[in-house]
Amino acid sequence: MNDDALLTEQMAYYRADAAQYDRPYAEYEALQELLAVIDDLPITGDVLELACGTGQWTPRLAARAQSVTAVDASAEVLALARARTASPTVQFLQADLFQWQPPRRYDTVFFAFWLSHVPPARLPHFWNTVAAALAPGGKAIFVDDGPAAAAYEEVIANQPAPAALRRLDDGSQYRIVKVFHDAQTLTDDLATLGWSARIRTMAGNFIGIAEPPTIP
Repeated sequence: MNDDALLTEQMAYYRADAAQYDRPYAEYEALQELLAVIDDLPITGDVLELACGTGQWTPRLAARAQSVTAVDASAEVLALARARTASPTVQFLQADLFQWQPPRRYDTVFFAFWLSHVPPARLPHFWNTVAAALAPGGKAIFVDDGPAAAAYEEVIANQPAPAALRRLDDGSQYRIVKVFHDAQTLTDDLATLGWSARIRTMAGNFIGIAEPPTIP
């Protein structure tokens, strides 16, 4: 089954959801605590942030980085991210992450709550893109939902990729890709692709630091 239609619907959801996007960060203390862990992560140098959303993480990255390039497919969330982020070292870019290729290399590639939206069939290509975006010695740092988050989603079957149904306040509903990665399984999958990863869990989420395959 082709996952293109599912990804198109996912993008439409996040455009329509822009005004509601920040609600969980205000409602759930665990998310605020998760944001704080960025101070303990090896964020250095020039940072590429994938799927930056409304910029919840972007100012925190900017405080640790030399520069941040924050990319998202939705103009609606990027407008909110720009309003939230005053740092002159941050550049925002609108691009479809399933099509876009970074034009340069970065010391850190960061993505929060994005990996779960990548269909499993596209994961090898995604990780190859991340590897190509990293400078020598660079690291990928990522945060996402673990398996426990499935209890809070309306999981739907018979889709071209693992998926959930999201509903907005106006009653509209959208399918999104939602893969609930297990930390150990993800570590093993990355090892199969040549990556070295350390992934730890935190209150139902996971935090990962990964180094790409060494190219002779």
